[in-house]
Amino acid sequence: MAPNDSAETGGGTRGTAAGRRKAARYIVPVAVAGVAAATIGLVPALASTGDPDLPKITAQELIERIAASDTERLSGTVRISTDLGIPALGGLADAFVQGGGAGGGGASADPQERMTELASGTHTLRVAADGPDKQRLSILDNASEYSLIRNGDEVWAYDSGSDQAYHATADESARDSGEKPAHPAPEGAPATPKELAEQLLEAAGPTTSVTVDGTARVAGRDAYKLVVKPKQSGSTIGSATVAVDAENGVPLKFTLLASAGGKPVVDAGFTKVDFAKPDASLFTFTPPKGTEVTEADDAKAQHEQGKGSDKGLGKGLGGLFPGAEGLGAEDGSVKVIGEGWNAIAEIGTPGGAALPSKGSEKGSDEMPAEAQQFLDSLGDKVTGTFGSGTVFKTRLVNALLTDDGKVYVGAVTKDALVQAANNAS
Repeated sequence: MAPNDSAETGGGTRGTAAGRRKAARYIVPVAVAGVAAATIGLVPALASTGDPDLPKITAQELIERIAASDTERLSGTVRISTDLGIPALGGLADAFVQGGGAGGGGASADPQERMTELASGTHTLRVAADGPDKQRLSILDNASEYSLIRNGDEVWAYDSGSDQAYHATADESARDSGEKPAHPAPEGAPATPKELAEQLLEAAGPTTSVTVDGTARVAGRDAYKLVVKPKQSGSTIGSATVAVDAENGVPLKFTLLASAGGKPVVDAGFTKVDFAKPDASLFTFTPPKGTEVTEADDAKAQHEQGKGSDKGLGKGLGGLFPGAEGLGAEDGSVKVIGEGWNAIAEIGTPGGAALPSKGSEKGSDEMPAEAQQFLDSLGDKVTGTFGSGTVFKTRLVNALLTDDGKVYVGAVTKDALVQAANNAS
C-alpha cells in the first residue's frame, strides 16, 4: 500500500491561468455540488478486491498523471448512486411539471430533461468513447434504455420506452459556449470520472488538502486513491476520493462524502472497463420506423415558450419565487461572501421580490399548496438580525431565503448561512 502523501493545491497543480484559479477558488462548493446535482456523469460504488502494492507517488505527481492522461478510447459499465437527501417530490411534479419533459408533451428524449435522472437514486450505465468526436452513454432501466450518441457533428438521443428521439448537431449543442462539446451530455454535466476529477481539482485552492491515501482495485484494475478535503470547518462537504488508474491515469471511481457522515452523497465508478477501441457500430444511430423525432431548435423553442407560460415549470424558478428567473441578471445582484469551501453567494432578487406564501384561491398567483408542502418539508424557519426566512436543506447545498427577498446559498451549514445574512444586514 502506498504511504500517505500530501500536497497543497496552491502551486502548479491547480490549473494553467492564475485568474481562472482565483475565480475557481470561490466556487469550490458549487463545482463539487454540481458534480453531485447536475448529473454526475458516468460512474459508482464498487467493493475493493484487495489493495494492490504499488510504487510510492506524491499527490502532485498523481494530479499531474491525471492531467497528462491521453486515453480517449474506452468502453464499460458504470453504476452511479446519488443521495442528496431531497424528499420525494410527491404531488409537486403534478403541480408544476405540465408541458415539459416526459410527463407533459415535451421531448422525453431531450438530454436536458432526461439526464437529471442521475441526480437521485442508483443507475446502471454503459459508456463508450473513441476520441473526442465519438461517445455513447446509455441509461439502463428494467424494460427500456435511454441513449445519448455523438458521432462527429451528429448528436442523437433515443428513449426506447417512449420511442422518442432528439436530434442536434455538435455546432448547435455548443452554440452558447462557442466550443464543440467533448461528450454528448448537456453542457456543464460531467460525463466521465476524468471530468469529475478535473472539475474538482481545478476548483481546489489554498483552503484544500489533497493527499494520496493508499491504493484500491476498481473494475479489476490497480488504482491510487486521491483524497480531497476542505481545511476549513463549516462546510457540508467532508471529502472527495478519486480512484486513479495506476497505469494510464484515468479516474475510475469518484466518491463524495458529506461532513455530517452517512452513506456517500455521490458514489460513481466503473464495474467493468476496457481501454481497447470500441466497435464503430456503437456510435451509429438511425431512428426506428415510427419514432417521433424532435429537432434541437424545436425543443429550444418549446422550452422558451414554456418559460413565458403561466403553468407548469414554464416560469422556471419564477413559478416558485417571483423574480427568481432574473437571478444574476443585470437587474439582480450577486455577491460572494467568504472563500473556498465556505463561500456563500448572496443573491438579490430583482425588486426585492419576497418568497410567496401558500395560495388558497383558484387562479391565484401565489404558490400552489403542493409546492408549499414540498418547500416546507425541506426548510427550517430561522430568524436573526436580518429578519426572518427559511433555510432549505440538502446533504450538500443549503439555501437561506429571507422574507425580504434575498438568497444566501452555499455548501455550508445552516448556522453559516444565518451568520452571513446577519453580517450583511
